[in-house]
Amino acid sequence: MSDARLKDLTAQARLVGQRHARSLESMGEDDAARAALAALADAGLLRWAVAADHGGAPPDGLAPSPADISVRALCALREELAYHSAMLDVMLVMQALGSLPIALGGNEELIRAVLPEVARGREVAAFAVTEEGAGSSLGEVATRAERSSDGWRLNGTKVFISNAGVATFYSLLARTSGEVGDGGRDSLTMFYLPASSRGLEIKRFCVMAPHPIGELVLADVKVSDSYRIGEVGDGLQLALDTLARCRNSVAAAAVGFSRRALDESLSHLKSREQFGRPLSTFQGLRFDLAEMDTRLRAAQLLVAEAAEALDNGQAATAEVARAKLYATENASWICDRAVQHFGGLGVKRGSVVERLYRETRALRIYEGTSEVQKLILARELLACD
Repeated sequence: MSDARLKDLTAQARLVGQRHARSLESMGEDDAARAALAALADAGLLRWAVAADHGGAPPDGLAPSPADISVRALCALREELAYHSAMLDVMLVMQALGSLPIALGGNEELIRAVLPEVARGREVAAFAVTEEGAGSSLGEVATRAERSSDGWRLNGTKVFISNAGVATFYSLLARTSGEVGDGGRDSLTMFYLPASSRGLEIKRFCVMAPHPIGELVLADVKVSDSYRIGEVGDGLQLALDTLARCRNSVAAAAVGFSRRALDESLSHLKSREQFGRPLSTFQGLRFDLAEMDTRLRAAQLLVAEAAEALDNGQAATAEVARAKLYATENASWICDRAVQHFGGLGVKRGSVVERLYRETRALRIYEGTSEVQKLILARELLACD
């Protein structure tokens, strides 16, 4: 049942990609983001970003329970969507990343009000934890939330927030006690922050793989205590639990980009001629194709191993670190080889392989850099001694 359902989901994602990818490329960032979200909602794919108990898709033998999302489903969707369109991919995962803290720790009123609307695409989610001094180390979060007579007041700045400016709400991590650098175990708290909050300013900037992203500047922003997610001091754990459910899907997206790069290379090398014969007849380029295919298949297997372990209730810390490290690093390598195969055409703005080359680079940074994945994996290996 589960394998058949995954194939069905992949086919649905493929159809969405085939129908919408080209038109999305011709739009501005915000219009493309909203159009992508609408396409995903119309196809029912956003329901896989939310647990069945909260208005999402039924488990169908994939999710461990109606109270959880399926990592296998999320990975299958991200791989296929990334093959066609990075915008479709990012708009899907942001619905999961931004809403999971609410599913994990929100009060019933907040859950009922927000999560079904996330599944329908009427609420647009964002995950606001990163700061200039707090990326890999969330214990360095400096944004402050101080109690007031009517709830909380937030002050600080968040950076590199995907969906900034298009999101209707942010799941935001702030310091409620302690000092910067204390590790954050009992001193950080998660909040639901409506995008319409007074005192919230959005500062957009551009990145090499265009999508809505920017800074959140909070100046005495009032937040009701009913918008606190989880208990005071539980914010770091909520952030880590959210990332644990989503990080493997970054590797899945890397696989999707890699698959597309390999397909583009295959098509080009078979049709392009040099010295009177197709490029595909040159031994050196054939070696490239063989290695690209082998690395791609290895990445697919690592992603599948980690996703299945997570859906079976395992922590899968080493499996996820291994998958993200290998799949994202190799996506850059595979896309680089594809650019090389195209020669000058490969660096021409607007070509598919040029786009893939840019889009894969950030995967090695966000939701845990490659270096952090190595540290995690080494720690897990040494703990086995």
